[in-house]
Amino acid sequence: MADVNRGDRPLSPHLQVYRPQLTSITSILTRLTGNALIVGFGLIIWWLLAAATGPEYFALADRVVTSWFGDLVLTLSLWAIWYHYLAGLRHLYYDAGKGLDIPTAELLGWACVIGSVVLTVITLIII
Repeated sequence: MADVNRGDRPLSPHLQVYRPQLTSITSILTRLTGNALIVGFGLIIWWLLAAATGPEYFALADRVVTSWFGDLVLTLSLWAIWYHYLAGLRHLYYDAGKGLDIPTAELLGWACVIGSVVLTVITLIII
């Protein structure tokens, strides 16, 4: 039997060995944006519930939503919606069995990142 010393090497790829690829980063970013959208939706739901509760409570919620913090959360949520949408379209394309080669997958990854930023800016200009 071979004498293997398992203590000298990591059991799985580590950051010293494994370099994250664009496709893995965009996959993680898709999951993060999906979960982060809960914060933005929670803020909007709180604002709507405060409007139904009464004028004093709505004034507090409105101050938070229209503050710099609220603007930041809503702007990042807008970007997350666009990114998540484009990533969903990319995965539909993958599900059709297309774009699975590395150059096309990387191109689609950059298209999601850059496209989401461009669509966010366009949306902010329109609003």
